[in-house]
Amino acid sequence: MEQCKTKNMYTLNESLAGSYLATVTYPWEALPMIKEWILEIGKNLDKDVYEEVEEHVWIAKSAKVYKTATILAPTIIGEETEVRPGAFVRGNAIVGNHCVVGNSTELKNVILFNNVQVPHYNYVGDSILGWKAHMGAGSITSNVKSDKTLVVVKDGEQRIETGLKKFGAMLSDQVEVGCNSVLNPGTVIGKNTNIYPLSSVRGVIPSNTIFKSQDKIVTKR
Repeated sequence: MEQCKTKNMYTLNESLAGSYLATVTYPWEALPMIKEWILEIGKNLDKDVYEEVEEHVWIAKSAKVYKTATILAPTIIGEETEVRPGAFVRGNAIVGNHCVVGNSTELKNVILFNNVQVPHYNYVGDSILGWKAHMGAGSITSNVKSDKTLVVVKDGEQRIETGLKKFGAMLSDQVEVGCNSVLNPGTVIGKNTNIYPLSSVRGVIPSNTIFKSQDKIVTKR
């Protein structure tokens, strides 16, 4: 499970939460702590760069947030980020710089590193998306198992009990998720990996691969 360690998945200086994430071995260990991290980071943000538009909602002055977007506390929206019409940020969200949160996209208990795009009809819950990760239109993170049992991260015969009922997906840097894909609870995707459209993904997907189906994962040339 070495690939799944935080230090091997993310460029930590590409997020306001990077120094906090550095304290956890596996990134999903951060999910129960996102709220308290936001409150800690928020009170120390540069007031020349960020404005607290309402209690515990900090938005960079250079960000573009459309009037019909809904942003609940606690949330941080980074510099030059665009939050498009109809977006719903349900709170416990750290959205980095130069991100796109699109039309009808919903975020909840997430960390989006810098340059992440979730631009069209995405649901991202209880998840962490690394630098330059991109989710195609209609792709979602499914964050609760149908039988409501606790999520286990699986890589072949290896298993890690997370103790979490809600756990969407961990996307490393530069992951590309194809349109209308479902990332099942406990999915972990390695760096620079592409997911084919219409995929149903589960378990640990290696770095530098192309996911065509659960039984056909090929190494990038």
